[in-house]
Amino acid sequence: MLATLLMGATQAAAGGTVFDQWWLAIKDKALAGNLDFWENIYKEIYQNILFNNRWLNYLKGMGITLEVSFFAALFGLFLGMLLAMMRLSGIRPLQKIAGVYVGIIRGTPMLLQVLIINFGLFGSIAIDRVVIGVIACGINSAAYVSEIIRSGILSVDLGQTEAGRSLGLSSWQTLRLIVFPQALKTALPSLCNEFITLIKETSILAYIALTELTKAGDYIRSKTYSAFTPYIVSGILYLIVTGVLTKLLSKLERRLRQGDNR
Repeated sequence: MLATLLMGATQAAAGGTVFDQWWLAIKDKALAGNLDFWENIYKEIYQNILFNNRWLNYLKGMGITLEVSFFAALFGLFLGMLLAMMRLSGIRPLQKIAGVYVGIIRGTPMLLQVLIINFGLFGSIAIDRVVIGVIACGINSAAYVSEIIRSGILSVDLGQTEAGRSLGLSSWQTLRLIVFPQALKTALPSLCNEFITLIKETSILAYIALTELTKAGDYIRSKTYSAFTPYIVSGILYLIVTGVLTKLLSKLERRLRQGDNR
């Protein structure tokens, strides 16, 4: 099997790019199993990234990962704000409904939720896997977002609400103009961390055959039979994205602290 793969790569590489020529220079040693350390590394890179433009699979997978994460975050933010308002409404039935929702979602594995939504709710409906991923991840994220927003609102001093009411503002106007902006400032770092976590959790969607980044690496592994390299490449791309977002989050937190010190 390995010899077949190597011969296939050799035939495709003939007359190709400089990377293909480098592969042709070591193909005989690869077939004989006599590659040194660095040549073996290049063989892994060539077969799992360069050959047949397999790097495009990783980029497409990353694109799907970011697409699902972005829209799931928006859906989760909207639903999470609604749940937070329900828990703070003082209306007991609404508080119970929101509390049960948060308890169920936080108390069960996300993988189980994804499988129920995919095979249970949408099992007999022709719907794009991306949409299913957005719905599943958004529903899960909403439970955590609601607690973040609720904690942010509760962190605002009660005197702020009383001051707003004394100025003649209604309860909704006080919440919208005074309480919520301060709560959002407190909750924003945690919301950004939730988004970073959501990006990594989309890897679970590989179980429903959505070709996000992890599934893209698994697809390439099935073609090359390489046990580590495809997953390592996927992991590096995850690290790059989350690292950039973490850096941006750190800058945001510094700006918020500077605003508090003015």
